[in-house]
Amino acid sequence: MLITGFCFVGVTITVRYVGPRIPAAESAFIRYLVGTLFLLPVYYRIMRGSVKVPMPGLMSVRGVSHAFGVILWFYAMAHIPIAQVTALSYMTPVVVTVGAAIFLGEVLHLRRLVAVVVGFFGVLVILRPGFTEISLGQIAQLATTPLFAVSMLLTKKLTAKAEPMVIVAALSLVCTVTLLPFALLNWVTPNLTELVLLSLTAALATFGHYAMTLAFKNAPITALQPISFLQLLWATVAGIVLFGEQLDIYVVAGGAILVLSATYIAHRESVINRAAREAGA
Repeated sequence: MLITGFCFVGVTITVRYVGPRIPAAESAFIRYLVGTLFLLPVYYRIMRGSVKVPMPGLMSVRGVSHAFGVILWFYAMAHIPIAQVTALSYMTPVVVTVGAAIFLGEVLHLRRLVAVVVGFFGVLVILRPGFTEISLGQIAQLATTPLFAVSMLLTKKLTAKAEPMVIVAALSLVCTVTLLPFALLNWVTPNLTELVLLSLTAALATFGHYAMTLAFKNAPITALQPISFLQLLWATVAGIVLFGEQLDIYVVAGGAILVLSATYIAHRESVINRAAREAGA
């Protein structure tokens, strides 16, 4: 999980270096195109028929939702401090809890509902509406939350029938196809440095997701969730050292509140799942 954090912070740094010169949709397209090339062996197995692709409709919906979320995320990365992007991203697991109750029929108990409310309070601490102007970059990052939440909820449903690598490969392919027309609308030819940085982004993101999968396989999610808070620490340090950004104590405080909320939600889910297994036994 520590390696996952380093990879994802590396992704934010490389995207920030590319900056606003390359449109967000184009940056996202190049990132997923390169990521798709990494997954060619999986596509080969699918074409040979040795690997099945169940529920292609759900996989397509997930990919489209994720693609639009990525466009907004790339835009946010180019326009607001990376610490803010990282802190606001912790809202996604909070929204997933609400979505699971609405769309998957999971029970939203009072304690988890309180944790959701606390998570929204953490966002208010970061944004401070009425005290500071909310920028388009912040709005873009907030808009990624429901889109990535849909992606996560569908992933949870897909893992019941599909291999993890097939889910990753389908996401990469659908995102690439979805992003292509938006990238062509306002294409800016990237220079060699930008191509290298976006290729590095694809490599870091792919390896980061792989490391996260290994972490979830080998340790309880409740033990891993607090470690994700270190991503906010590293993102803050990177912003200060590499980009001259100012330390915003409200971003750190709000991010900490969001992490505590997400950690408690993960803890309650773990307790409920363990109780269900024991009852079944």
